[in-house]
Amino acid sequence: MKLQTKKNANNTDNPFKTMIDEYRSILYEAITIEYPTQKNIVIRIEEPPSDKFGDLSTNICLQISKELRTSPRKIAERITNSIKIPENSYIERVDVAGSGYLNCYLKTAKITELVINSIRTLNTDYGFPKIDQPKKILIEHSSINPVHAIHIGQARNSILGDAISRILRARGHNIKTHFYINDAGRQSAIVAYGFDKIEKFQSKTKIDHYIGQIYSITSCLIGIQSCKKKLLELKDNKGNKIDETDIQSKLDEWTSIALQLHNKNPDIYEELRKKIIKISDPENEINNILRKYEEADASTKSLIRKVTELCIQGFKQTFSRLKINFNTWDWESDLLWSGNVLDIIQKLSESKHVSKEEDVLKLRSDQIIEALEIRQMLGISDDFMLPSVSLTRSDGTSLYLTRDIAYSLVKFDQAKEVINVVGIEQLHEQLHVRVALSVLGLNKLAKNLRHFVFGLVKFPGEKMSSRRGRIVTLDDVVEEGFKRAYVEVEKRSPILSSEEKKNMAETISIGAIKYALLSVEPLHEVVFSWDRVLNFNTNSAPFINYGYTRANGILKKVGNISLPINYTKLEHPLEKRLILSLAKFPSIFIDASDRLRPDELATYANQLAKQFHEYYEKVDISHLDDDELKNSRVHLINVFKIVVSNCMEVLGIVLSERM
Repeated sequence: MKLQTKKNANNTDNPFKTMIDEYRSILYEAITIEYPTQKNIVIRIEEPPSDKFGDLSTNICLQISKELRTSPRKIAERITNSIKIPENSYIERVDVAGSGYLNCYLKTAKITELVINSIRTLNTDYGFPKIDQPKKILIEHSSINPVHAIHIGQARNSILGDAISRILRARGHNIKTHFYINDAGRQSAIVAYGFDKIEKFQSKTKIDHYIGQIYSITSCLIGIQSCKKKLLELKDNKGNKIDETDIQSKLDEWTSIALQLHNKNPDIYEELRKKIIKISDPENEINNILRKYEEADASTKSLIRKVTELCIQGFKQTFSRLKINFNTWDWESDLLWSGNVLDIIQKLSESKHVSKEEDVLKLRSDQIIEALEIRQMLGISDDFMLPSVSLTRSDGTSLYLTRDIAYSLVKFDQAKEVINVVGIEQLHEQLHVRVALSVLGLNKLAKNLRHFVFGLVKFPGEKMSSRRGRIVTLDDVVEEGFKRAYVEVEKRSPILSSEEKKNMAETISIGAIKYALLSVEPLHEVVFSWDRVLNFNTNSAPFINYGYTRANGILKKVGNISLPINYTKLEHPLEKRLILSLAKFPSIFIDASDRLRPDELATYANQLAKQFHEYYEKVDISHLDDDELKNSRVHLINVFKIVVSNCMEVLGIVLSERM
């Protein structure tokens, strides 16, 4: 490793890395001069817990002391004596601390110049260094069953999926986003069955909400019919009393739900009840719809496609409001009609790891994992057992898993890597897909299929169930957020026109909802609370937005920014801390991109806003007689605004110019 004394053209991409690389290079040269045996060392640089210990630090002397049989402190003192700092370096000095830490102090004016120039030069591109070897990646996210409006739990899928798509695209990858329309499953057959029985299609509500009402009521009425039929059969055949009690309990539950659904939508409920009550076996009719759809029966295709397209139309309206877009909408049924699913079933049935039990094909995943030795590739522990799983129903129709395997092959025809954004409850399903790909001899695809897992969203006091009509819809959450944000906007900006207030409230509320679902580590569940979501004082999109609008206000008040900047003027401790935080954005972005962690960018934006609020409150900016100092501070405010905007935008959050 050679001592780096000149900055190259790429330094503006990542100023913090430039500082770290230079410190590491200077240390390496000094260490290998004093201790030639240490040429293969890896020097890890960290930030000390307090700025009184410098700006950068390393414990390398403690790491090598055992091998050198010398105290770390003595090693550190010897290394510092050999350190040569070039004149144009970002490093001011290196001190020995404690038991042998090497603490680096950076030149404030020098790093200030580097960081401000980097941000000013790159502007909206700052923070997004491009990867050397970009990949073609397909991201499937949302893929909400088209049988009801999007609920808040599903919204986390959409918002996370959109964020990681934006992040990977900003990193330089070729990204395509796909929505998988699940129209070949039982839920679609149920809603189509109910929809077909409504004589007049008429709804004053948003179309996907209307479809959801039909789905919940139809599911409930079929549940009641099914329970009554089973009870009669048990009584006629003098069946088990325990079974009878269990079914009676289910019937009581469905009856209670029926009352709630009737109270919400009496007209739809009564129309469906009159039709379904006359049918002796609605379950069988649902099964027939499924079978006919899979066989591409013309009238069944027309019915299910019509209902599904209406629901998707509602989804698109919601996604448009959230500025979430998809490159492609893939139909599950197209996989069936193309023969892809039958082909997969045929190929899997030929494997010794697939058995047939009572006309049902079973994938022996537990057996396959051991036989093919793919535990490590799947990332599962030695004691984890993945049970066998069905690939077909007894009537020969396919299951969701089988269609998902076929869909995976379609996706890999369009990309080298596939990321499925799916909840943690789908962990087994995703593993089964990868196991099936391995059985088909497609280990490389199994390895390149990634499952981006996320936790649930909980509303205190709400237990969601789409079948029971108990969901907190994303549309309702956005509307509630808009109303609450509008009240805040009126308080803070009463002189704005009504239209301006509405636009501002819309931007703030959607940003707040997105941030609340993004800022929590993906694997953890989110407890949704309006007090936190719209908290203007800490860790929220409105809090970050307030910092942005404060910066905006200063820039408007001061007017045109003159040049050149006197970097020596920015010597306040809070200025150096803010400069270093701005410098770190590219490194934080790269790490968040590599590990798919949008929450780390949300955390960074919050911490940056926190630092800026403190700076704004403690350091005078616009009431200064020293024009050079004022000019330099205004430039700092301007680059803060660029960085916080870039960070939020890559998460899919738009900041309001005023608040």
